[in-house]
Amino acid sequence: MDRFVAMQAFARVVETGSFTKAAETLNLSKTSVTQLVQQLEARLRVRLLNRTTRKVNVTADGAAYYERVVRLLADLDDAETSLSGASAAPRGRLRVDVPSPFARTILIPALPKFHALYPDIQLDLGVSDRMVDLVDESVDCVVRGGELTDQSLIARHIGDLQLGTYAAPSYLERAGTPLHPRELEDTHHRIIGFLWARSGKAMPYAMHCDGERVHLLGRYWVSVDDGNAYLGAGVAGLGVLWLPDYMAKEHLARGELVPLFQDWQFDPMPLYIAFPPNRHVSAKLRVFIDWVAELVAQLAPVHRPQVVLRE
Repeated sequence: MDRFVAMQAFARVVETGSFTKAAETLNLSKTSVTQLVQQLEARLRVRLLNRTTRKVNVTADGAAYYERVVRLLADLDDAETSLSGASAAPRGRLRVDVPSPFARTILIPALPKFHALYPDIQLDLGVSDRMVDLVDESVDCVVRGGELTDQSLIARHIGDLQLGTYAAPSYLERAGTPLHPRELEDTHHRIIGFLWARSGKAMPYAMHCDGERVHLLGRYWVSVDDGNAYLGAGVAGLGVLWLPDYMAKEHLARGELVPLFQDWQFDPMPLYIAFPPNRHVSAKLRVFIDWVAELVAQLAPVHRPQVVLRE
């Protein structure tokens, strides 16, 4: 048994959920893929997959083994790529996690250009606002807004997001238009609450104007932990919300949101791309990081002194 091929076969079955689909992607017969997985199970003396006539499910042991196999296959692929010469095109699988609004509005619309530049990179894109354990979940890098609290990560500061305060016309018709941020603390006003992944709590927003500075938490009818849901709740008229300019732009143009407190400003929200310190910066990871940084530079250039790498 070729253990490398057997691990490839097992990983592909887990990813596709099918021996038939795995065989197609590997250019092998279904029988060969089945035999390779069976031989791997015999060698390990554990069942990796539960098979029925209708579906294939990974066992608990199989799930743990799969995570190790994915890292090993990625390291082998990186080793081969590094030895094939500097002129070789980056290739292989890349696991990335990004916030949902950033994925929908910025990253995904630009991905055809990335694919045209690097057609041999397979991108597995996690779209969420949750905290991701990069090591345990075998994620190569994440894009995150706000100050990073995990000091073990290596982070590249790729931009600063400008924020504004907005509300839907339907909300303002019902509650009135506030003229000062402190009015949002009145009993008849509501904000949209956002539960930050790092704390699971809503955080106050700091605004300043002509030397006056306020920190607002406000009252809410609904609080969410996803950026797209947060925006949707604001457009639906459920309260006042704070948004990066790129998220508000199209809704302002359609009249779905109205800007508030335009004389007041926020400190820019830093945007980072981060990866584990023990993760080899492969050719595919390096070109992806550089491409995202260039993409963000057009949208939200860095306005403060940039610290490129930190540990």
